[in-house]
Amino acid sequence: MIQNERPSLADSLWSATANPAPPRPALKGDVETDTVVIGGGFTGLSAALHLAEAGQSVILLEAETPGWGASGRNGGQVNPGLKANPAETEARFGADLGRRMVALSGGAGKLVFDLIRKHQIACDAQNCGWIRSATNARTLAGLQAAGRQWRERDHDVADISAAEMASLLGTDVYVGGLIDRRGGNIHPLNYALGLAAAAEKAGARLYGDSRVTKVNGTPDQVTVTTSSGTATAKRALICTNAYTGDLTQPLGQTVVPVTSVQVATEPLSENVAKSILPEGHSPTDTRRLIFYFRKDAAGRFIMGGRGALGDGGILRRQAALRAAARKLYPQIGEVAWPFAWGGNVAMTRDHTPGLHRIAPNVVAALGYNGRGVGMATAMGTVLAKWAQSRPVAKLDFPMTPARPIPFHRFRQIGVGATVASFRILDRLGL
Repeated sequence: MIQNERPSLADSLWSATANPAPPRPALKGDVETDTVVIGGGFTGLSAALHLAEAGQSVILLEAETPGWGASGRNGGQVNPGLKANPAETEARFGADLGRRMVALSGGAGKLVFDLIRKHQIACDAQNCGWIRSATNARTLAGLQAAGRQWRERDHDVADISAAEMASLLGTDVYVGGLIDRRGGNIHPLNYALGLAAAAEKAGARLYGDSRVTKVNGTPDQVTVTTSSGTATAKRALICTNAYTGDLTQPLGQTVVPVTSVQVATEPLSENVAKSILPEGHSPTDTRRLIFYFRKDAAGRFIMGGRGALGDGGILRRQAALRAAARKLYPQIGEVAWPFAWGGNVAMTRDHTPGLHRIAPNVVAALGYNGRGVGMATAMGTVLAKWAQSRPVAKLDFPMTPARPIPFHRFRQIGVGATVASFRILDRLGL
């Protein structure tokens, strides 16, 4: 179970199968460091690891435990790239910066798997490729265009025919798609715990149960306050993503937290398991309200998709995922589904992650739009380079002020209306 979470989101397969982790008690008293990192998800852990390896003193403050938020709850899909296609990114941000953004995001999968190998992180990693499965001819054409653009930039992305898709997935409901061989899947919570252990081994100090309540900066230093201590540093990195809330407004208003939910079976029988995703892939389809699905190392089937706001809606969405899984793979039958959980992902207005300067010595990164395993890890390296005094113009992502999304206070109404319209369009196959 995920501690300190409401029951509808708490019964996580990843928590139930997590590796042992040492206790990380709360920060007590006043400490000093070069860099203080706020948030113990993939972004903060990656930043802390890379800074500690570079010789900086680093303190990381996590409100709960490392990996508690979306980093330890997601589907474990390592899906490289940004939402926008490479050509769109280069056109929007210019040839030089756009190319560097494409290279950073396209290389995010390699970064993840390289870190896993380097630090010997036990997280059931499979660099088998990420499959994007098209539900109709329109979305297939879009995937094929994306694939061409990646191949033009020498990335290992290939088209898949309907027959090839059926062979790889064990179902014939999709009309074709792409395989991005830079990607794959992991046990996300164990990856987070492995990054935490690697950061500590490199010299970073990690504190759990240390919710930050205030960030005060001057031109020379920043002081971060928790309920039981303070950390004074030369600079601060805010890595709180969908769980930012009211910390250092308007940062929390630059993203819309959206609930994603998952369900998982008990281990399937060998005959059933080998008929589903026989090569271990973790596809994402092209519905507006996407389905993503996979098996874990023990042969459990996992189905994920968009959630809802209230507990009743969350439970209904989880039930709908079980029904969708049985429709996709009838051979699953009446197997038990002992796990149901979820959490918030952070969506941005333009579907591009945000790298924001909050103060002269405070920078934040957030808003991964459902691609957080790779992009959050990669953005942690960008933050680490900034904290090592790399000029902003030389970073591989644009740094901007934190601009609130208009009418952010009405976000729940907007999300609800958007989800309802998307659900109708998906049912019509449009």
